[in-house]
Amino acid sequence: MTPTPHRLRVPAPPAPPLTGHLPLADAPGVPDRIDVTSRWLTRGGRSWFPVSGEFHYSRYPNGEWEEELLKMKAGGVTAVASYVIWIHHEEVEGRVRFDGDRDLRRFAGLCARHGLDFVPRIGPWSHAEVRNGGLPDWLLARACTPRTDDPAYLEPVRTWFTAVAEQLRGLDRAHGGPIVAIQIENELYDRPGHLGTLKRLAQEAGLSAPLWTSTAWGGVRLPGEELLPLYGGYPEAFWTEADGGWPDTCRKHFFFTHERDDEGIGADLRPTTVRGADPAPTDRFPWATCELGGGMAVAYHRRPRVEAADVGALGLTKIGCGSVWQGYYMFHGGTNPPGELTTLQESHVTGYPNDLPVLSYDFQAPLGEYGQVRPSYHELRLQHLLLAEFGHRIAPMESVLPERLPTGQHDRDTLRWAVRTDGTSGFLFVTNHQPHEPLPDHPDTTFRVGFPSTPALTLPSAPVTVPSGAFFCWPLRLDVAGLRLEWATAQPVCTVEADGRTVLVLAATDGIAPELALDADTVAAVAVPSGNGAFTPVNGRVLVTGLRPGTDALVEVEAADGSRVGLLVLDAATARTAYRGVAWGAERLVLCADGVVFDGDEVRLHSPGAEPSFAVLPAPGSALVVEGERVREEADGVCTRYTVGAGDLGDTAARVTLVRPAGPAPEPVTGIQGRASVPADKSVDTVAAEYRVDVPEELLRAPAGVLLRLRWTGDLARAYVGDVLVADQFYSGRVWDIGLDRLPAGELRARGLRLRVLPLAAEAPVHVPGQVGDAWRAAGVGHAEWVVTRAWPVRTG
Repeated sequence: MTPTPHRLRVPAPPAPPLTGHLPLADAPGVPDRIDVTSRWLTRGGRSWFPVSGEFHYSRYPNGEWEEELLKMKAGGVTAVASYVIWIHHEEVEGRVRFDGDRDLRRFAGLCARHGLDFVPRIGPWSHAEVRNGGLPDWLLARACTPRTDDPAYLEPVRTWFTAVAEQLRGLDRAHGGPIVAIQIENELYDRPGHLGTLKRLAQEAGLSAPLWTSTAWGGVRLPGEELLPLYGGYPEAFWTEADGGWPDTCRKHFFFTHERDDEGIGADLRPTTVRGADPAPTDRFPWATCELGGGMAVAYHRRPRVEAADVGALGLTKIGCGSVWQGYYMFHGGTNPPGELTTLQESHVTGYPNDLPVLSYDFQAPLGEYGQVRPSYHELRLQHLLLAEFGHRIAPMESVLPERLPTGQHDRDTLRWAVRTDGTSGFLFVTNHQPHEPLPDHPDTTFRVGFPSTPALTLPSAPVTVPSGAFFCWPLRLDVAGLRLEWATAQPVCTVEADGRTVLVLAATDGIAPELALDADTVAAVAVPSGNGAFTPVNGRVLVTGLRPGTDALVEVEAADGSRVGLLVLDAATARTAYRGVAWGAERLVLCADGVVFDGDEVRLHSPGAEPSFAVLPAPGSALVVEGERVREEADGVCTRYTVGAGDLGDTAARVTLVRPAGPAPEPVTGIQGRASVPADKSVDTVAAEYRVDVPEELLRAPAGVLLRLRWTGDLARAYVGDVLVADQFYSGRVWDIGLDRLPAGELRARGLRLRVLPLAAEAPVHVPGQVGDAWRAAGVGHAEWVVTRAWPVRTG
């Protein structure tokens, strides 16, 4: 019996989008003018699909900004967003600091230097898990009503905006600068007049951008059409209750839907029964986002764990839903700066319902608090390569949902899928992953997509099983350099020119055999690798089946128009090592499991391995060298693989000595909204287990890229050099990384590194995922090691 395909019917093409209807305008005469239609954005007259990632410059050492921005760019980020956090710059009234790690102008200039757009989110209230949401204490001590048009509040805001504008002067679009958008305020859902006032004040101060934006979740009320609404969605949340389970407001983001709003984000800071208004009209604004969860912070009472697949599935689902701007919060983690007067984290002490770590703002982000490259970085980069290559095609495409939809947010059995289409071609999206509650396999799966004026597509040629945990995008009638790919059961990644042909790189999905269906009218000849795959003419198509994905799975096609096309199908793991960038004088595909940045005539590998390796297509025309030494070279399918002989990095074990065992766990204390509060400092000082960590002298001499990686259990942990707190974390089952180059070397030599680990009371109202029983509550460091990540600069000889 033939299985019934999953069906979707594409409606007739919609009317053209509205244009010129919004009071948003680019600077006159810019060569790549930015405009907004009612359905997508354009740049230089071409549809444009930006990818933005949040990175807070004031939470990261300024000497490392440039390399981290290059990591973001290599990860497919095209625009860097950053809160300009008022309290970080003017903790003391009248002393506005833009020095060191607060140097906003230098940060924006580095974005410009490396071709990255910049989106300052200027507040004045930011949230960002910062003390007072970023408003300075001295401001709150005044007789004024913050976040309103109270003149006593607007006066210091005007001064603050003027200071920000002075830092960004000459970096607007009119002067060739990187600022493409400016966000006003944050999560202010019920005061549209105040949002309009803030935009006017910012413009009067001298700030300028083609796009002025506002967060739009919670039914925000906007001031007419002055601000472009931006949306969000997170795989998990720290701001809900400890015993609340996985929130439905997070669950919803793993379904294909055309609902943009999220009532959950920031709901702990507004009455839960109150919304600002109905959602912004979807027929006037494109679906743009600024806060898709790249991870999640941990609060004391609730400590979510976010996995790479959670981030990847959420991001891909939003593209299938209709997003035309992928914006991630956070894309890069950081560390709160030490305050001069107080600590600067969100806490019960400042009237917020959540206690956050004093220093750590790692956010489990794709790039961590110390620049660590995480699996979620590789997941997102794979999608961003797709958008870099095909985003201009995807952005104008409508999202269409199938005939059979899930019955509700707890329906785990109905396959979740959608199509982005222009009416004749498109991309098919499937998400069979969600956090916490695995979705079942879907055996005997085929799809039938009916188009209004061209024949329907039924794919693949034989049913497949969509595995539990899979999420992917398949092309439908994709034109590549004269060849039409009717479909592929593999995800398009990018194209690269190699050996006189255009090579389309695709990523296989584990558990689904790759099949390529070529339009026979566009094919003159086909060749598959020897012993790997076969092709068969069937009903006007050439079906390529039996491929074993990998760097040798290259199908070579001579198109009917004489062009040469290669279809390279990588296995799922290898595809997640793919980078594309300009390297050694040409655009190349680089396959590397570690971090890679492209910087002029140099490629740098960030690798903890003793012998890092990478593969390149096409191979450079001359030998590659690292620090004067030629790297080893060998064939790797159609790529050339290079290995760096790094030598022995030595013993990585860390010596940790117990100085004092833990005492009994302190009694739990609750604060705002009845949520658990961080134990008092006195408990940490007197009850916590204490350890001494001996740091080898050779690591102190070269601390860059050195992490102390600790596996531990308990409640919270803090690290000190002398009496100075240098790192902290709440236990959530994650490893605890401490960057050695952030610690004062002289003090470290003289006084050493001390760790204090506090046990957690059995009855504490704290949610820690995946922990069973009481053994893990005891304070202890189970394993510690030094992880040395070196930057290997690779040049042509």
